Amino acid sequence: MRIIKLNAIDSTNSFLKEMAQSSLLENFTVIVAKKQIKGRGQMGTSWLSEANKNLLCSVFVRFDSFPAMHKVLVNYAVSIALVNVLNSYKMPKVAIKWPNDILSSNKKICGILVENVMQKNEIKSSIIGVGLNVNQLNFPTNFNATSMLKEIETEVDIDEFLNLLIAELKTQISYITNSSTNVLKKNYLKHLYRKNIPAMFKNSKGVLFMGKIVDVSSIGKLQIELEDDSIKEFGIKEVSFV
Repeated sequence: MRIIKLNAIDSTNSFLKEMAQSSLLENFTVIVAKKQIKGRGQMGTSWLSEANKNLLCSVFVRFDSFPAMHKVLVNYAVSIALVNVLNSYKMPKVAIKWPNDILSSNKKICGILVENVMQKNEIKSSIIGVGLNVNQLNFPTNFNATSMLKEIETEVDIDEFLNLLIAELKTQISYITNSSTNVLKKNYLKHLYRKNIPAMFKNSKGVLFMGKIVDVSSIGKLQIELEDDSIKEFGIKEVSFV
C-alpha cells in the first residue's frame, strides 16, 4: 500500500484518476489531502471541509473479472468498512443513508464517491473517494452535519483512522473478489438508515408519498414499499426523505 500526502488539491478523486491513466498504480494506492478546493460528491454535488481537520482521501482498487452489472458491491464494501471503523470508535447510531452517505446520530458525517473504470462489461478499477468529518466542530447552519469530535468529544488521529479504514476496506473488498457477495448486501441492509420504518418521501417531481425502504436492487436502486403494498424503485436523486 502506497500513501501519498498532499497539502491542497482540487479533488483527490480527480488527482488519483489522472495518476491511474498515466502510470501503473499499486493496488490500494491512497491519496490524502489536508485541504480540497473542489471536493466532489454524488451527481456533481460539492463537499465542504475545513483544512487539516478531516479525512479527505481516495483509494485505487484494481479488479480482475468483475462484471460491471455488480458495481453496487463496491459501494456496499466501502460503506460497511466505514461503519465498522466508526463503530470501533464508539460513535453513536452509525447508519448508511442510501446511496453513499454515512450518518451518526442522524446527521451526515461522511460522504462516499465511487468512480469506476470499465472495459467492455467489466470493471477494471475503482477510485474510491471518502470525505469524513473528523475534528471539525463548525458547520454551515443549513448543513445537517456532525463530526467524530462533536459526537465522542475526543480528537481523533486522522492517520490512525486512515490505516484502520484501509485494512477494513481490504477485508470488505475481498468479499467481492472471492464471490461472497451475499455477505456484503446482508451487512449493508443491516445498517441501512430507516429500513422497514414508515416515512414520508419526496420524488424528483416534488410529490410527497408515504412508504418504507425494504431493499436495494441488484443494480443499486432503492426499493420502497408504498401504501398499496406495491414496490417502486428509485435511482440517485430520484427520491429523498422529507
